Order: sequence, then structure tokens, then C-alpha cells
Amino acid sequence: MLSAVGFLNPARRGSLMQGVLIVYMLCGSLAGYVSSRLYKAFRGRAWQLCTVYTATLFPGACFVVFLFFNIILAFVKSSGSVPFLDVIIVAAMWCCVSIPLVFVGAYLGYKAETITFPTITSTIARSIPEPTLLLKPSISMCLAGIVPFAAAYVELFFIMTSLWMDQFYYVFGFTLMVYIILLITVAEVTVLLVYYQLCSENHRWWWFSFLTGGSTSVYMFMYSFIWFRALEASRLWITYLLYFGYMLLLCSGLFLITGTAGALTSFWFIRRIFSTIKVD
Repeated sequence: MLSAVGFLNPARRGSLMQGVLIVYMLCGSLAGYVSSRLYKAFRGRAWQLCTVYTATLFPGACFVVFLFFNIILAFVKSSGSVPFLDVIIVAAMWCCVSIPLVFVGAYLGYKAETITFPTITSTIARSIPEPTLLLKPSISMCLAGIVPFAAAYVELFFIMTSLWMDQFYYVFGFTLMVYIILLITVAEVTVLLVYYQLCSENHRWWWFSFLTGGSTSVYMFMYSFIWFRALEASRLWITYLLYFGYMLLLCSGLFLITGTAGALTSFWFIRRIFSTIKVD
């Protein structure tokens, strides 16, 4: 979004990565707020542990993988290795900025009003009847990612070309539009499939909605295998390691984004439809 309005220029080396890091760290308060409100709605008691997981789980995994790759690049004396001082700066920004902001957001979330549900949930789980083939959760999750992936397929090709072939990319306004279309498509497909699951008397929709929304990233990771065949790169082992390692990180981040979009949209949809039902 910042690149689309002209704040970041890809011609300046490293500006996009700096922008991504800064925005991600500043959004830590939002992550803490949302996770704490949902955890409070589920009557969770270990809120400190939930906040620690929110602050460290995904960024910690990314930092460990990045540090591992950087050590390998430094060992082979590659010019792509990041200086040790820059690694320390990134770690300091994570520990001193991102993590405290997550705890601030979590504190505000726990102090906020508890999210209420329109109906009373029974403590006795109902049995789920055997669904048809297409309504099986595993089949639905596999099919759900096709439509969002098709919506972003063309733009994904140009983004990967820019990432791995050292080509400048300037059409950020179009990328922002495709990103919005992707999120809308994920939300609509997830809500539709969750509704069909409820119609088939399957009440276990929470993880289903998250995994259904995130299934788009699985197709994108599979596409990276096909795209790698067209990449005229060195066939050294480090080439495979870096390419598929970083693509796995990117697709994991996309999995969390689209999965969250699908789960939150489904949550809003179900609250709306059940709030209109009178339960005796």
C-alpha cells in the first residue's frame, strides 16, 4: 500500500524490505489486540502464553530460518549475506519494538468488552452425520484454494519474476487491487463452504474456515515448483535451499493472512445469521 501511494521506491535498494519490517512491527499491537479478544471470547485463562505465542511464534520462526540461511551464505562467502550488525539491528527491533507492541495490544484487548455470542452453546457435542464426497472437509479445503489462486495467478507471475530475476516492479497499484480481490475471493469462498458445512450439520467450522482460507497458499507453493523450472539459475544445492526455503516462508505468511481473513469473515457471517434466529 505504501508503494502504491509512492512512499516506497523499488529503485532504492532495500527500501521495500525496510518498509515491510517497519509496518510488520508496528502492526504488532493489532495482532495482540485481535488475538487477545478472541482468546478472551473463548474463555481462555493463560493469556500471557497466548500473547507470547502471538509475539514470537511466526516472527521467531522466520528469524531462525533467515539466520540459518545467512550463516550458510557467509560460509560460502556470498555477497548476498547480511552483515552481522544489520542482523543485530533487526533482532533488536523485534525484541524492543514488535514484542512490546504486541503486549500493549493484548492488554487493550483483554480490557475491552468480551465478544458475545447470539446463542447459548451446548456443552454436549452433537454427532456429525457422514457428509457427501464434495462436502467432506478435506475435499472442500483442497478445492477452496483454486478460485483465489486463479484470481491472483497473473500478478503472482510478475511478482516472482521481480523477486528472483532482479527485475524492477513498479505497478504496485495493480498489485494492491489484486491483493484486495484475493482477500475478497478468499472470504466469499470460505463463507460459502462454511455455510454448506453448517447445512450438513457439521458444527466444527473454526479450524475448517481457517484452513480453507489458507489453502490458497498451498497452491501458490506448488506453483513455485513449476515456476522454478523456468528459472535459469545455478543448479547448486544452495540455490534450491534458498529458493524453496524463502518461498516456504512467503507462502506460510500468506497462509496466515488468507486463513485469518477466512476465519474472521466466517465468524462475522455466523454471528449475523444466528443473531436473526430465535432460539426457544
